[in-house]
Amino acid sequence: MLVNCVVYKEGRKVADIEKRQISDYLKQPGVFVWVAMKDPSDEEVLEMQEEFDLHELAAEDARHGHQRPKIEEYGSGLFVVLNTIELTATDELKVGEVDIFVGPNYILSIRHRTERGFQDVRTRAEREPELLRHGSGFVLYALMDTIVDRYFPVLDAIEADLEHAEDQLFAGGGSPRANVE
Repeated sequence: MLVNCVVYKEGRKVADIEKRQISDYLKQPGVFVWVAMKDPSDEEVLEMQEEFDLHELAAEDARHGHQRPKIEEYGSGLFVVLNTIELTATDELKVGEVDIFVGPNYILSIRHRTERGFQDVRTRAEREPELLRHGSGFVLYALMDTIVDRYFPVLDAIEADLEHAEDQLFAGGGSPRANVE
């Protein structure tokens, strides 16, 4: 599903555009296109492959998901795969993936199996046109930084669970078997 498809010039939003317009805007000097997708169909990824002229192997990886974290270079573009982790309402860990295609004048992010999007990243970037003026490189940095920052609350929750288990284990009382379980 397409979440956002926006064109920027000199760090400022020009317009929301249709996906079929992407390749036209990519031909214009001084602009870059930022597209965000969530759990797209194979057909949608193929459309993006055509619009952005993405490498076939990278597009195939994005269609299938379940990739290991990596950065691959294809000509003047990069393909970046990052894992996300979220706590569900029942405090279970849910692992997702973000595939990011980066070129000199575009960035395409595709989220798989993750609910939390990056609208906050886009909003913050649009408030800081002097940074957004750096284009796709800045957006890649902002997305990666946000994904890493989202690990910290999960790590804090795991640490709290471990401390609670440790307290129960060493508090005494109960059977040793129950403490271990």
